[in-house]
Amino acid sequence: QVQLVESGGGLVQAGGSLRLSCVASGRIKYINAMGWYRQAPGNQRELAARITRGGTTNYADSVKGRFTISRDNAKNTVYLQMNSLKPEDTAAYHCNVQSTSWLDTVVDSWGQGTQVTVSS
Repeated sequence: QVQLVESGGGLVQAGGSLRLSCVASGRIKYINAMGWYRQAPGNQRELAARITRGGTTNYADSVKGRFTISRDNAKNTVYLQMNSLKPEDTAAYHCNVQSTSWLDTVVDSWGQGTQVTVSS
């Protein structure tokens, strides 16, 4: 099992910034990809940003130039720096980690989500 602990959400005014963190622990041999997905009420969960073990990133078009994803492999941690936040960024942000266990099985894990609310 893999446990994910998310932090950093909150309420911010439009134009402000927040930094999300997600720490993975448990039966992890190594972590492959890490990412952040978001889900607003009434909407489907969508990818915000993703980063591979090698550092390759991809972003949703709506966040390009404003969000930056990074990771610390030694700490099994992924970050999402969110700048120039807009009201439409309001959502629950969920961490996703794809890891390989010591049994060489691939595990896909999700965090419970941290709420980001941007006021206009």
